Amino acid sequence: MALECATCPVRDQAACAVLDEQERAELATAGRTRTLSRGEVLFAAGDDADACATLLTGALKVSSTDISGEERILALIHPAGFVGEMFRPFADHDVTALTDCRLCVFSRSAMEAALDKHPALARALLRRSQDELHSARALLELTGKQDAATRIAGLLLSLAQAASHSPCHPAQAFDLPLTRGEMAQMLGLTIETVSRRLTRLEKDGVIAKNGKRGIELVDPARLSSLAGAV
Repeated sequence: MALECATCPVRDQAACAVLDEQERAELATAGRTRTLSRGEVLFAAGDDADACATLLTGALKVSSTDISGEERILALIHPAGFVGEMFRPFADHDVTALTDCRLCVFSRSAMEAALDKHPALARALLRRSQDELHSARALLELTGKQDAATRIAGLLLSLAQAASHSPCHPAQAFDLPLTRGEMAQMLGLTIETVSRRLTRLEKDGVIAKNGKRGIELVDPARLSSLAGAV
Protein backbone atom coordinates (compact mmCIF):
# COMPACT_ATOMS: atom_id res chain seq x y z
CA MET A 1 0.00 0.00 0.00
CA ALA A 2 1.33 3.44 -0.95
CA LEU A 3 2.30 5.88 1.79
CA GLU A 4 0.00 8.76 2.70
CA CYS A 5 2.24 11.28 4.44
CA ALA A 6 -0.48 13.92 4.76
CA THR A 7 -2.46 11.71 7.14
CA CYS A 8 0.51 10.04 8.88
CA PRO A 9 -0.16 9.95 12.65
CA VAL A 10 3.54 10.49 13.48
CA ARG A 11 4.49 12.95 10.74
CA ASP A 12 5.68 15.49 13.33
CA GLN A 13 7.53 13.00 15.54
CA ALA A 14 9.20 10.62 13.07
CA ALA A 15 12.71 11.20 11.72
CA CYS A 16 11.33 12.29 8.34
CA ALA A 17 9.86 15.39 10.02
CA VAL A 18 13.19 17.10 9.25
CA LEU A 19 12.33 16.98 5.52
CA ASP A 20 10.25 19.58 3.72
CA GLU A 21 7.01 18.58 1.99
CA GLN A 22 8.61 18.05 -1.41
CA GLU A 23 11.43 15.96 0.02
CA ARG A 24 8.97 13.92 2.06
CA ALA A 25 6.76 13.30 -0.97
CA GLU A 26 9.79 12.12 -2.95
CA LEU A 27 10.82 9.75 -0.14
CA ALA A 28 7.28 8.39 0.08
CA THR A 29 7.42 7.08 -3.48
CA ALA A 30 10.08 4.58 -2.37
CA GLY A 31 8.13 3.24 0.61
CA ARG A 32 4.98 1.31 1.39
CA THR A 33 2.62 0.74 4.29
CA ARG A 34 2.61 -2.65 6.00
CA THR A 35 0.27 -3.97 8.67
CA LEU A 36 1.06 -6.60 11.30
CA SER A 37 -1.25 -8.55 13.57
CA ARG A 38 -0.38 -9.11 17.23
CA GLY A 39 2.30 -11.79 17.44
CA GLU A 40 3.47 -11.41 13.83
CA VAL A 41 7.24 -11.15 13.37
CA LEU A 42 8.63 -8.14 11.54
CA PHE A 43 12.30 -9.16 11.72
CA ALA A 44 13.65 -12.48 12.98
CA ALA A 45 17.02 -12.84 14.68
CA GLY A 46 19.78 -13.65 12.23
CA ASP A 47 17.72 -13.00 9.12
CA ASP A 48 19.26 -10.90 6.37
CA ALA A 49 16.41 -8.39 6.52
CA ASP A 50 16.97 -5.88 3.73
CA ALA A 51 14.43 -3.41 5.08
CA CYS A 52 13.76 -0.80 7.72
CA ALA A 53 10.58 0.75 9.07
CA THR A 54 9.03 3.51 11.11
CA LEU A 55 6.21 2.43 13.41
CA LEU A 56 3.04 4.43 12.76
CA THR A 57 0.59 2.81 15.17
CA GLY A 58 0.76 0.01 17.73
CA ALA A 59 3.77 -1.35 19.62
CA LEU A 60 6.63 -3.73 18.90
CA LYS A 61 8.85 -5.76 21.20
CA VAL A 62 12.52 -6.52 20.67
CA SER A 63 13.37 -9.86 22.25
CA SER A 64 15.87 -12.68 22.43
CA THR A 65 15.40 -16.36 23.20
CA ASP A 66 17.90 -18.30 25.28
CA ILE A 67 18.95 -21.91 24.73
CA SER A 68 16.17 -23.15 27.01
CA GLY A 69 13.57 -21.41 24.86
CA GLU A 70 12.78 -18.64 27.34
CA GLU A 71 12.08 -15.26 25.80
CA ARG A 72 13.49 -12.04 27.22
CA ILE A 73 12.00 -8.71 26.17
CA LEU A 74 14.84 -6.24 25.70
CA ALA A 75 13.09 -3.15 24.36
CA LEU A 76 9.76 -1.72 23.30
CA ILE A 77 9.22 0.28 20.12
CA HIS A 78 6.47 2.90 20.15
CA PRO A 79 4.95 5.03 17.35
CA ALA A 80 7.59 7.10 15.49
CA GLY A 81 10.22 4.53 16.51
CA PHE A 82 12.60 3.26 13.84
CA VAL A 83 13.69 -0.36 13.37
CA GLY A 84 15.82 -2.08 10.79
CA GLU A 85 19.33 -2.60 9.53
CA MET A 86 20.52 0.98 9.07
CA PHE A 87 22.32 1.27 12.40
CA ARG A 88 21.95 -2.39 13.48
CA PRO A 89 20.85 -1.80 17.09
CA PHE A 90 18.66 -4.92 17.12
CA ALA A 91 20.00 -7.02 14.23
CA ASP A 92 20.44 -10.13 16.37
CA HIS A 93 17.01 -10.05 17.98
CA ASP A 94 13.40 -10.72 17.04
CA VAL A 95 11.12 -7.74 16.41
CA THR A 96 7.50 -8.76 16.95
CA ALA A 97 4.15 -6.98 17.05
CA LEU A 98 2.77 -6.61 20.57
CA THR A 99 -0.47 -5.20 19.17
CA ASP A 100 -1.91 -4.74 15.71
CA CYS A 101 0.57 -2.40 14.01
CA ARG A 102 0.94 -0.23 10.95
CA LEU A 103 4.39 0.62 9.62
CA CYS A 104 6.09 2.73 6.97
CA VAL A 105 8.56 0.33 5.29
CA PHE A 106 11.53 1.03 3.00
CA SER A 107 14.11 -1.19 1.39
CA ARG A 108 17.61 -0.70 2.72
CA SER A 109 18.86 0.52 -0.65
CA ALA A 110 16.09 3.13 -0.92
CA MET A 111 16.78 4.42 2.59
CA GLU A 112 20.54 4.53 2.02
CA ALA A 113 19.94 6.61 -1.11
CA ALA A 114 17.72 8.98 0.89
CA LEU A 115 20.33 9.32 3.64
CA ASP A 116 23.01 10.16 1.07
CA LYS A 117 20.75 12.81 -0.41
CA HIS A 118 19.46 14.24 2.88
CA PRO A 119 22.15 14.42 5.62
CA ALA A 120 19.59 15.91 8.02
CA LEU A 121 17.58 12.69 7.74
CA ALA A 122 20.67 10.63 8.54
CA ARG A 123 21.30 12.70 11.67
CA ALA A 124 17.66 12.44 12.72
CA LEU A 125 17.67 8.65 12.32
CA LEU A 126 20.90 8.35 14.27
CA ARG A 127 19.41 10.41 17.10
CA ARG A 128 16.28 8.25 16.97
CA SER A 129 18.35 5.06 17.21
CA GLN A 130 20.28 6.49 20.15
CA ASP A 131 17.02 7.40 21.89
CA GLU A 132 15.69 3.86 21.33
CA LEU A 133 18.83 2.36 22.86
CA HIS A 134 18.63 4.73 25.84
CA SER A 135 14.99 3.74 26.41
CA ALA A 136 15.92 0.06 26.16
CA ARG A 137 18.63 0.47 28.79
CA ALA A 138 16.22 2.32 31.09
CA LEU A 139 13.70 -0.51 30.86
CA LEU A 140 16.34 -3.15 31.52
CA GLU A 141 17.50 -1.21 34.58
CA LEU A 142 14.03 -1.67 36.07
CA THR A 143 14.82 -5.33 36.68
CA GLY A 144 17.59 -4.23 39.06
CA LYS A 145 15.13 -2.49 41.37
CA GLN A 146 14.57 -4.55 44.51
CA ASP A 147 11.02 -3.40 45.12
CA ALA A 148 8.27 -4.78 42.82
CA ALA A 149 6.18 -1.63 43.26
CA THR A 150 9.05 0.50 41.98
CA ARG A 151 9.54 -1.74 38.94
CA ILE A 152 5.86 -1.66 37.98
CA ALA A 153 5.51 2.08 38.58
CA GLY A 154 8.61 2.67 36.48
CA LEU A 155 7.26 0.60 33.60
CA LEU A 156 3.87 2.33 33.69
CA LEU A 157 5.55 5.74 33.74
CA SER A 158 7.77 4.75 30.81
CA LEU A 159 4.76 3.60 28.79
CA ALA A 160 2.87 6.80 29.61
CA GLN A 161 5.82 8.91 28.50
CA ALA A 162 6.11 6.94 25.26
CA ALA A 163 2.41 7.51 24.57
CA SER A 164 2.71 11.27 25.09
CA HIS A 165 3.32 13.88 22.40
CA SER A 166 4.97 16.09 25.02
CA PRO A 167 8.59 15.55 26.09
CA CYS A 168 7.78 16.95 29.53
CA HIS A 169 4.55 15.23 30.57
CA PRO A 170 3.36 11.60 30.38
CA ALA A 171 0.10 10.81 28.63
CA GLN A 172 -2.85 10.90 31.01
CA ALA A 173 -4.38 7.83 29.38
CA PHE A 174 -2.94 5.06 27.23
CA ASP A 175 -3.40 1.40 26.35
CA LEU A 176 -1.03 -1.19 27.80
CA PRO A 177 0.79 -2.89 24.90
CA LEU A 178 1.96 -5.66 27.24
CA THR A 179 -0.02 -8.44 28.86
CA ARG A 180 0.51 -8.99 32.57
CA GLY A 181 2.56 -12.04 31.69
CA GLU A 182 4.81 -9.95 29.43
CA MET A 183 5.14 -7.31 32.14
CA ALA A 184 6.12 -10.00 34.63
CA GLN A 185 8.68 -11.50 32.24
CA MET A 186 10.22 -8.12 31.47
CA LEU A 187 10.44 -7.07 35.12
CA GLY A 188 11.54 -10.40 36.58
CA LEU A 189 8.34 -10.82 38.61
CA THR A 190 5.49 -13.29 38.76
CA ILE A 191 2.14 -12.62 37.09
CA GLU A 192 0.51 -12.74 40.51
CA THR A 193 2.81 -10.00 41.81
CA VAL A 194 2.11 -7.80 38.79
CA SER A 195 -1.65 -8.27 39.23
CA ARG A 196 -1.51 -7.48 42.96
CA ARG A 197 0.59 -4.37 42.46
CA LEU A 198 -1.62 -3.03 39.67
CA THR A 199 -4.67 -3.59 41.85
CA ARG A 200 -2.95 -1.78 44.75
CA LEU A 201 -2.11 1.19 42.52
CA GLU A 202 -5.75 1.34 41.50
CA LYS A 203 -7.06 1.09 45.08
CA ASP A 204 -4.61 3.79 46.18
CA GLY A 205 -5.94 6.17 43.52
CA VAL A 206 -2.71 6.30 41.52
CA ILE A 207 -4.14 4.75 38.35
CA ALA A 208 -7.54 3.74 37.00
CA LYS A 209 -8.18 0.86 34.64
CA ASN A 210 -10.32 1.50 31.58
CA GLY A 211 -11.43 -1.76 29.99
CA LYS A 212 -9.04 -4.60 29.27
CA ARG A 213 -5.97 -2.55 28.33
CA GLY A 214 -6.66 1.09 29.16
CA ILE A 215 -4.74 2.85 31.94
CA GLU A 216 -5.44 6.37 33.25
CA LEU A 217 -2.90 8.18 35.41
CA VAL A 218 -5.03 9.60 38.20
CA ASP A 219 -2.03 10.81 40.23
CA PRO A 220 0.99 11.11 37.87
CA ALA A 221 3.13 12.81 40.53
CA ARG A 222 2.69 9.93 42.94
CA LEU A 223 3.39 7.36 40.21
CA SER A 224 6.59 9.24 39.38
CA SER A 225 7.55 9.24 43.05
CA LEU A 226 6.91 5.51 43.34
CA ALA A 227 9.05 4.94 40.24
CA GLY A 228 11.91 6.81 41.86
CA ALA A 229 11.81 9.46 39.14
CA VAL A 230 11.52 12.37 41.56
